[in-house]
Amino acid sequence: MGCENKEAAALVKKIAGLHAAISKLPSLSPSPEADALFTALVAVCAPPSAAVDVAALGPRARRMRADLVRLCADAEARLEARCSDALAALDAPLDHLRLFPYHDNYVRLSELEHALLSRHAPDHLAVPARVAFLGSGSLPLSALLLAARHMPDAAVDCFDRCAAANERARRLLLRGNDNSRVAARMSFRTADVEGLTHELAAYDVVFLAAPVGVAPEEKARVIAHLGRHMAAGAALVVRSAHGARGFLCPVVEPAEVRRGGFQVLAVHHPDNAEMVYSVIVARKGYLELVPPVVSPPCNCCEVEKARGSVPSTSCHLDAMDEIRRRAW
Repeated sequence: MGCENKEAAALVKKIAGLHAAISKLPSLSPSPEADALFTALVAVCAPPSAAVDVAALGPRARRMRADLVRLCADAEARLEARCSDALAALDAPLDHLRLFPYHDNYVRLSELEHALLSRHAPDHLAVPARVAFLGSGSLPLSALLLAARHMPDAAVDCFDRCAAANERARRLLLRGNDNSRVAARMSFRTADVEGLTHELAAYDVVFLAAPVGVAPEEKARVIAHLGRHMAAGAALVVRSAHGARGFLCPVVEPAEVRRGGFQVLAVHHPDNAEMVYSVIVARKGYLELVPPVVSPPCNCCEVEKARGSVPSTSCHLDAMDEIRRRAW
C-alpha cells in the first residue's frame, strides 16, 4: 500500500508540474508549446496503469485538478474551433473529418457508447427516434458519428451554450455534399442545459458530453436537472473519467447518476491509452434491482480491438497543416 501511495504521489507531482507550465501559456489555442504540454499531460494521465484516487486528494491537489480540468476543456474547445474553421474552407468538409487529430478515438468512443446501449438498455433505445446531444461544440464529431453510423433514422438535436460553436457546426453541415441526409436530421440550438425543461421529455436518449458542467457540483446539478425533466424510461449516456484521467475531464460517480433519479445499467472504464473517457449508461426512473455491469469484465470493445490499435497523432499542428494544405 505504501508503494502504491508513493507512486500516486509521484504521479500527482508530475501532473502538478505540467499544470504549472500550462497555466503560464500565453494562450491555450493550438501552438507548438501548448501542443507539447497537453500531449505530455495526456501521456501521463491516460494509461490505465496511472492509478490515482482523485476523490482522496488533499485540498491543494483538488484545486489544481479542478483548474486543470477547466484548462483542458478550454484548450479542447479552441482546438475544435480551429479545426472546424479549417475544415469549413474545404469542399465537402465532412469528407475530411479524419484530419481532426482525435478522429479515430471518437469513432471508437461512439461505437462503444452505442454498443453499451444495445447491450444493456431496452432494444428500442438502441434505435431511438429522437436524440439530444448536450455540449456538441464547434466540431460535433460525436453527434455526427452517432447519426451517420449508429442511429440512421434518429433526429439528433445538438445543444451548446456557445452561439459561435453552433454557428461553426451549422456551417460544416451546410457545406456537406453526400452527407446531406445526415444534415437534414441534425439541428443546433444555443442553450444552457439547465435552461432546458419540457424539451427534454421528447428524447429517447440524451448524451451528456464531458465538458458540460466542468465543476463537480455543476455536473451533479446538471444530472439532477436531467432527472427531473427527462421522460421516464429514457436513456442517459454520460462521459466520465477514471483514475488519473480525472485530471483531464470531470469524474461522474454512478452514485451521482442514481441520486439524479436514474437506474445505472453499465459503467465502462477503457483498458487502453487511446480512449480517455469512461462511459455510464443509465435509464430514467427505474428502480435498480440488480447491480450495474462494471468493466472489466465488460468486453464491448472487442470488435474495435480486433481491428488493431489506432496510431496516435503526436501533434495537433501536423493535422492542422494538412487541413490547410488541402484547403489551398
